Order: sequence, then structure tokens, then C-alpha cells
Amino acid sequence: MAGVQKSSPTLATIVNAPAPHSPKPNEKSVFLAGTIDYDAVKAGRPTWQENVITSLSHLPVTIYNPYRSDWDDSWKEDIEEPKFLGQTTWELDMMERASVIALCIHDPNAKAPISLLELGLGARSGKMVVVCPEGFWKRGNMQAVCRRFGIEMLGSEFELAGAIEEKLRNEVL
Repeated sequence: MAGVQKSSPTLATIVNAPAPHSPKPNEKSVFLAGTIDYDAVKAGRPTWQENVITSLSHLPVTIYNPYRSDWDDSWKEDIEEPKFLGQTTWELDMMERASVIALCIHDPNAKAPISLLELGLGARSGKMVVVCPEGFWKRGNMQAVCRRFGIEMLGSEFELAGAIEEKLRNEVL
């Protein structure tokens, strides 16, 4: 699942980290922020990212997916580590470039510090939609940020694709 993929026979283009992508004029795009469901990956079940990609595949949209099957936990989280820096830079670039930032906390038991950082980075952008389940340890903070900045907050990942599609339809860039 590396690089840029054209979903066939669909209209969506999937750009997987760390593949470069130069957007076309007026291209609509979605960045998939949030937690990674490693249990689903290990079990061969679809992740929330894969479900969103499938649900949006009928649209002429570019989907930036930061999940990397080749991620290695031994990579040092430091900007001196080229692979870590490349991944982080790619994610920041794609978040800025995206028309919609879809942030999903899939598990109420996740700590998700990077997802919370992504919320903070994107909150003022006007292009976020958020999923945060009941029981998430910082749900109140997420609710407060979403309320303050007019971000739609959903309770389930199953509502996400419809909310993204609606946001894309109403996009005025």
C-alpha cells in the first residue's frame, strides 16, 4: 500500500505516506488524521482509514493516508532520524494541503497524543471533522475545542465518510 494509488474502478486517488503528491488546480482532498488501529491491521480487518477510503472511492478526491505498513518502532522520534522527519513533514504538509482533515479516535482507550496535536493544529482551519467516542480520556477537551471552533464532532467512525462528503460538497476554497 505504498505510494500513490488510483482506486480502480473508482474516482479516488489514494496517496500513502511518504509518497510525494502535487495537487491539481481545484483538487479536493482529505487527510486521514487520528489513531491507527494496529489490532485491526494485525488481524487483517479493515481499519477506519480503509473504510473511509472505500466509502469515498466514488468521488473525484485525493485521500492522504499517513498509515505506513513499513513503519518501524525502532526509528527514533527525533528530527535527526531521516525516516521519522520525512513521515512527520509529509503529514504536516498533507494536513495543510487537504481540503478536509478527518480526525478519528477509533478507540476510547487510546491515549492518542499525536491525534490531540493534530486537532490543535487544524482547529482554526475550518476544514476539520472529528470522531471522538464516549469514554475517551480527553473527550471533554476535544468537545470544548470543537465547540469553540465550530468543528463537527461525531461519536462513531461509521458517521465519518458521510460527514467528509458533506464537508467536501460545501467546501468553498
